[in-house]
Amino acid sequence: MRIDIISCVPSLMDSFFAHSILQRAQTKGVVKVEMHDLKDYASNQYRQVDDYPFGGGAGMVLMIEPIAKCIRKLQSEQTYDEVIYLTPDGVTHNQKMANELSLKKNLILLCGHYKGIDERAREMFITREISIGDYVLSGGELAAAILADSIIRLLPNVLSDETSALTDSFQDSLLAPPVYTRPAEFEGNKVPEILLGGNHKLVEQWRDDQAYLRTKTRRPDLLENLE
Repeated sequence: MRIDIISCVPSLMDSFFAHSILQRAQTKGVVKVEMHDLKDYASNQYRQVDDYPFGGGAGMVLMIEPIAKCIRKLQSEQTYDEVIYLTPDGVTHNQKMANELSLKKNLILLCGHYKGIDERAREMFITREISIGDYVLSGGELAAAILADSIIRLLPNVLSDETSALTDSFQDSLLAPPVYTRPAEFEGNKVPEILLGGNHKLVEQWRDDQAYLRTKTRRPDLLENLE
């Protein structure tokens, strides 16, 4: 998979992709993540990519020209399955969407900044708009990083134990059950005995029950997907 991320401040994401699972995924060649500085596509010597909104009002808007130049250059080099804009008014991201996007081959992620992007860029180039929640960030960089992480960890050979992704919260519309590790007792708090007995069938049943109970208590809305 290849993910191209367009941003006016791409250095915000350097550390995020340089460590842990995301770094290993790139080292293994499972995914290629490329950052593109929108300022490189500015049409003036000041590398300006934003301007005041027509009609007045507070804030700055990313201009359409550098966005169009960057996307068209990328599309001239390869075919993309989706051109995604990270925006608060997009469809809220979830595990089902991450699963779907993990099956794609090439993605472009466009990060908004300030008050957003010229609406014409959305109309001309964007195939999907995604939000990571009902709140506003200073820019789409963190949202793009979160979206990329949720996709990349699902790709084959990324996680050391491939079944880990399959047992994550939301994969089966349930939250993940409690997990424990050594020591078996800490300051009087003990690990449930059933997890120490070695009966894998009983352990799996316990985990299923706990996942259901935790979901019913914390996110009962998710249980609607099971009906």
